[in-house]
Amino acid sequence: MYKLTEEGKRYLLQKDLPEKRLIDIIEEEPKDINYLKEKMEDLDIAINWAKRKKLIKIEKGKVKLIKKPSKHLEEKALEDLKDKKETKGIERLLDRKLIKEIREDVVKKAKKQLERNTKITHLTPELIQTELWKDAEFKEYNIKALGKKKHPGKKHILTYYIDKIRRIFLDMGFEEHTGPYVESSFWAFDALYTAQDHPVREMQDTFFLSKPKEMKLPDKKIVKRVKRMHEKGDKESKGWRYKWKEEEAKKPVLRTHTTAVTIKALREVEPPAKIFSIGKAFRNETIDYSHLPEFNQVEGIVASEEVNFRNLLGYLKEFYKKMGFEKIRFRPGYFPYTEMSVEPEVYYEPKDEWLEMGGAGIFRPEVTKPMGIDVPVLAWGLGLERIPMLDPEIKDIRDFYYRNDLKLLRNKGIKIRE
Repeated sequence: MYKLTEEGKRYLLQKDLPEKRLIDIIEEEPKDINYLKEKMEDLDIAINWAKRKKLIKIEKGKVKLIKKPSKHLEEKALEDLKDKKETKGIERLLDRKLIKEIREDVVKKAKKQLERNTKITHLTPELIQTELWKDAEFKEYNIKALGKKKHPGKKHILTYYIDKIRRIFLDMGFEEHTGPYVESSFWAFDALYTAQDHPVREMQDTFFLSKPKEMKLPDKKIVKRVKRMHEKGDKESKGWRYKWKEEEAKKPVLRTHTTAVTIKALREVEPPAKIFSIGKAFRNETIDYSHLPEFNQVEGIVASEEVNFRNLLGYLKEFYKKMGFEKIRFRPGYFPYTEMSVEPEVYYEPKDEWLEMGGAGIFRPEVTKPMGIDVPVLAWGLGLERIPMLDPEIKDIRDFYYRNDLKLLRNKGIKIRE
């Protein structure tokens, strides 16, 4: 099967081959090539084919007519194809790319498709090549029909939030710190001025480990200052007034909060400094729809001579606004190692209520002085899972960890609270 190319269609319609136009111009007298270039855009094609047909010659920069044919082979061949007659000029038309050849099997396949379907539902390469689609009837396209669902890879819900929170704090000029899951009781409790007989250090609240048997303590100077603060205090603090034991401080635990990361970082920085940490914490909780033994915390500290309690509220408000919450408020709170202390709350419209999101405050001097810090230190610890849990469709915190609900991950994998 043969089909006209665009060039072939133009020549057939206009009956105007380039060499024919050239001959018409030089028929009366030879013409200079530069003159012809101004008259014809396709002069090179015209000269090429006129010379191959031995119709012209070029002498001294002028094109001279040798003979004028009564009809060109290509014109006759194109007309024969139009009238569906056999022609001897097929090879010439193919050579000049005035027609294209379509294999017989392609034609058969296209015709078979037309015979099989009263209405065409989709174009095939065969229909396009043969142009038989022009004679076909097409089925109407329903723009309201649902397409087949695709499930490309998505970030896990918590991974999405971790990345988003990390980006927010980095944009606010904070530096990220990380730390191990297994921590000494010294960093989990003692460095935060939590007495060794405090209830949070009991087995019912904390995961103590049998291996390793004990953890290495930090620099002796820091240990000595923490011990003195617990036992005797200083000029501004009376301390806890008990016998502080080093063996208790060495006990390994699964960290109960990521404040262990930021307090360790505090001894390494030079104020002013802004530090944040995102990571898992572990507590011996009873498992239910809102509690698990593992969860993620967002910690932050700002150490500077210039900061105060109002700055703390400003940092928290800015963070939650960037997370997409419009209404934020604060209420007084109590935490053993901060004074003043506050609990940030966000307004949740679907339930028309205020929800507490974590705790914050200014580190007490009993915490900062042993670390060698003598400037105010703003600190906060925020629950990460509480943010995606605000979505009405997520009713159980276990969905994030154990159930691996593919439907939940597909529907919520990245779309929550953009």
